[in-house]
Amino acid sequence: MNERIGLIAGNGQFPILFAKAARLKGKEIIAIAVREETSPELENHVHKICWIGVGELKKFFQILREEKLKKVVMAGQIKPSHIFEQNISMDGQLKSFLRKVKDKRANSLLGEIARMLKGMGIRLLDSTTFLEEHLVCRGVLTKKEPTPAQWQDIHFGQKIAKRIGGLDIGQTVVVKDKAILAIEAIEGTDEAIKRGGALAKGGAVVVKMSKPDQDMRFDIPLVGTQTIRSLVGASCAVLATEAGKTIFLNKEECVKVAEENSICLVGI
Repeated sequence: MNERIGLIAGNGQFPILFAKAARLKGKEIIAIAVREETSPELENHVHKICWIGVGELKKFFQILREEKLKKVVMAGQIKPSHIFEQNISMDGQLKSFLRKVKDKRANSLLGEIARMLKGMGIRLLDSTTFLEEHLVCRGVLTKKEPTPAQWQDIHFGQKIAKRIGGLDIGQTVVVKDKAILAIEAIEGTDEAIKRGGALAKGGAVVVKMSKPDQDMRFDIPLVGTQTIRSLVGASCAVLATEAGKTIFLNKEECVKVAEENSICLVGI
């Protein structure tokens, strides 16, 4: 019998990428998908899919028990900002969960979920499982290279991004001429790029890094076509991401679009 792995699926293409890679390894994938986040396309790439609402924590754990899953992977973001939305209906277990966590930062929320899974005898695998070839490699990924001034901004932004990551604020900073124009918080990378790009009025450097103590089981840095579109829309000049700890979705397309818009992509 093929090994069964649960997929806790958030938004974007990451869950689909994982499902495809896992099936190539002969794994049977049981997905738990979030109606407010997960792409319906995922259904075409898994053996079974179970849909829940973002506020249905009780149903989430019920599915895990019913499917008798012993290994699960988290892939794709479920926006933390949902907990502040008035139109989200939360079940009693989620309300109790939110009262008990020490704060509402991503690491705190996801870390508590990981602890609860462990208590159920479920192992949470690294999000990069089966996806090693999709990790960002070190070096300049585009034909165009950063200028000496942009390299200075990259290294400056790298230090700041690691510091905000250590505080679990966000992963991304937007820099120009060694001035911090935007820091990612709960709104996400794309919105941070938009804010910083508007202030820079062209030529900003975006740096996205993992946390210093990054737990590779969840909330790992991720870039894809939407990230590149955000860079184009904000007239940014460079995107630097952490090599070996960042998942790169649709790499060939991303590089193509970046080069068409004179954007440098760098793995550091």
